[in-house]
Amino acid sequence: MTDTAPPAPSQRPAGRPRSQEVDAAILAAALDLLIERGAVLTSIEQVAQRAGVTRATVYRRFPDKTALLIQAIESVHQAPESEILDWPDIDRMLTDWATYLSMPRNRSMLRRLYGAVDDYPELLQTYRNSHGGRRASAELATLSRARDNGQLPPDRDLSILQQVLTGAILHHLGAYPDSTSATDVKTYLTAVLQQVGYHP
Repeated sequence: MTDTAPPAPSQRPAGRPRSQEVDAAILAAALDLLIERGAVLTSIEQVAQRAGVTRATVYRRFPDKTALLIQAIESVHQAPESEILDWPDIDRMLTDWATYLSMPRNRSMLRRLYGAVDDYPELLQTYRNSHGGRRASAELATLSRARDNGQLPPDRDLSILQQVLTGAILHHLGAYPDSTSATDVKTYLTAVLQQVGYHP
């Protein structure tokens, strides 16, 4: 009698690419739940159910809830993470900000992000240390060029000016309706800068 080895089971090739549809569904579900319930009340289980996948599928892509929510927040930006942000001038920067801030969904998401500072501080801190820090550097570079070009007074502290702009945006998110147009948002931000000597 001759021993015959059973055929080896077929194996999936190593490095099988992830499904972009699944990735998109998970990120959309996470962002929806963040906006609807806030960071604290959003769970991996809820995200998996909303996206129609298993918890294991979510965890294969994201190590924890913070990483998932950060990526969901970042997914609403059009520029890829690897792209270097470079606004040629303040006017273009404010145009981009105003377009972003004129979208009700983005405004709700930002309120949830900054509103998590007490109950879920690691979310905002992680965002600032990663994607937020990248944008902050681009903002400072744009303000610096404007100062060098004479659009801002030479004695302005750009770090303080950047904080003034952030505060103005947070005020707008809380005090102005989500139906505010991009044109009106830009007019508001331009007026804030003009109070500290900005000349468009």
